[in-house]
Amino acid sequence: MKYRTRTYYTDAQKALMWERWKQGWTLHQIAQLFDRAHTSVQGILSRTGGFRPPQRSRSKIALTLAEREEISRAVAEGQSVRSIAARLDRAPSTVSREIKRNGGQANYRAAEADDAAWDRALRPKVCKLTEDRGLARIVADKLRLLWSPEQIAGWLQHTYPRDESHRVSHETIYRSLYIQARSALKKELLQHYKGFPASQALAGLDVSLSDASRRIKVRIGHWPPCRHASAQRTRVRTAKLQPVMLQRSMLRTLMEDARRGSIR
Repeated sequence: MKYRTRTYYTDAQKALMWERWKQGWTLHQIAQLFDRAHTSVQGILSRTGGFRPPQRSRSKIALTLAEREEISRAVAEGQSVRSIAARLDRAPSTVSREIKRNGGQANYRAAEADDAAWDRALRPKVCKLTEDRGLARIVADKLRLLWSPEQIAGWLQHTYPRDESHRVSHETIYRSLYIQARSALKKELLQHYKGFPASQALAGLDVSLSDASRRIKVRIGHWPPCRHASAQRTRVRTAKLQPVMLQRSMLRTLMEDARRGSIR
């Protein structure tokens, strides 16, 4: 059987698809414009439920391409971060982060940095634990030892101080446990959450939003003390044996996901 190579449609082609779809064309008719099977067009249109997604736009406070080109020229001239920030009327921390996350002073390029910023702004983002299965296994092993997400995040930072790929926030671990759509951590790991079985944890999110809010406030974040870390007298400075509550931002995120129906 002969298989066709995967087709990646350009933004112009996608725009044409949506125009024809709005005019009432069928999937087969639209697919004939690109000499492709109708299923490839269906994949594009079904991602947003058949509704044309809003056009992407940059934030007004984000760095522009012209500003990045100014940064690139100033870096090549050897100017300091503060002098560059003063010229652009930006905070020095903004310029410093921009240079650091895009190759540093030796490899900073304006066009590449602008493209990377555009890609990083895409939402939703892929969960880090889904992409890095090795890191996910490390987190799962610590959860089985009754470590709390905050302890795990602190231990990773202490153990791999120079390896950014082995960093994960405790919020990411919580979300991976309670939002199973991410497929990052298995639901069975919730059984190590003493006093709150996995079935109850997930079932509590099927009720009304107000009831779910009460359950989240009371239950999530009450992780049991880490006996292993206490016995070994761990030096992780972020390790806490007292119960911890999720931050308000975490609760708000969970409620938004529940409202969209992504939590089952």
